[in-house]
Amino acid sequence: MYFDYQNTGVGVPDRFADAHQRAWTRLASPGMWWTSTEKIDIAAETRNAENVRDEYRNSLSPSIADPPQKVSSTLDESILEAIYRITTDPARLSRDWFNTLIERGVKDTHYVELVSVITTVLSIDDFHRGIGIDLEDLPTPIKGDPLRRRPTSARDEGSWVNTVPPAQLDPVDDDIYGGRDSAPNVIRALSLVPPEVRALEDMHEAQYLTYAEMGEFVNLDRSLSRAQIEFVAAKVSVANECFY
Repeated sequence: MYFDYQNTGVGVPDRFADAHQRAWTRLASPGMWWTSTEKIDIAAETRNAENVRDEYRNSLSPSIADPPQKVSSTLDESILEAIYRITTDPARLSRDWFNTLIERGVKDTHYVELVSVITTVLSIDDFHRGIGIDLEDLPTPIKGDPLRRRPTSARDEGSWVNTVPPAQLDPVDDDIYGGRDSAPNVIRALSLVPPEVRALEDMHEAQYLTYAEMGEFVNLDRSLSRAQIEFVAAKVSVANECFY
């Protein structure tokens, strides 16, 4: 069984193992645009990029940093570049760089799902590093084809990729914003691939707070106080050079 935190010596709440197991099931399954094998290759290359994190961040320009020796056989060079850049040096990503990827044939839908896979793997792996345990083995791919369904009302709202306004969700996706008539940009950024919005909320709730709890500045039933939770969150954002 994946993600058995019982004997780690750290009091890990059950919700972490449950959410991480669901994430690994999603990773092993065909996505909206990527096959399961491609998704697991993306995960493997995300881990591979950790070997060159310092080289990318310390280089005068990330375009001149030497990439790692690739470990996947299914991903082309543009996708590998995206994985390495997003994983190692996100603070220097730019819209011009993104537009270059699109001009080279990377689809916006594939990019959004790629970002979601990368952030999920990094989040879980960094949790393992934080509590001092080995990384979980990547899962075995589950056969099947991607669904390949693009939301009908996705449009340019000023982001790098098209997004879906809360009032214009397709019926099959009407749950992704929790019935709210607004949604933060960090959530809407994944709305071109609706299952990834659900995946983000699942991980967000387990490792941080529910979206509803984020607006309630009171102590919750957690080991840390709300002030301590926000302090840790702010320090992590600074360490990751998050522009938010």
